[in-house]
Amino acid sequence: MTRIDAWTWSVRLFKTRSAAASACRGGHVKINGSAAKPAQHVVPGDEVRIRAGGFEKIVEVTQLVNKRVGAPAAVTCYIDRSPPPPPRELFAAVPVRDRGAGRPTKRDRREIDRLRSAPPSD
Repeated sequence: MTRIDAWTWSVRLFKTRSAAASACRGGHVKINGSAAKPAQHVVPGDEVRIRAGGFEKIVEVTQLVNKRVGAPAAVTCYIDRSPPPPPRELFAAVPVRDRGAGRPTKRDRREIDRLRSAPPSD
């Protein structure tokens, strides 16, 4: 048996083990639909959901590893069932000010705020 924080770090889903443990404590890691504590054990066949960076990664455990492995070996330890990321066109482009234009005026700031709070167009 392997701890969930150690397994997610070992298969390179998190950069550090402490980051994996923090994500577990924060409720961002779920095993079979229930929130996982860092010391919870994972077994082959479990579904692990990780919410990080505004996206959700869904993986199925196929192999247990205790030590960090290389990227080619890591992808053999799980099956990625994550939905494809949304197309880049759906994200609004951040308005760019010309270099040296100075601080935005009150009018510029209101236009920027209006663009940021506008609902996404279909």
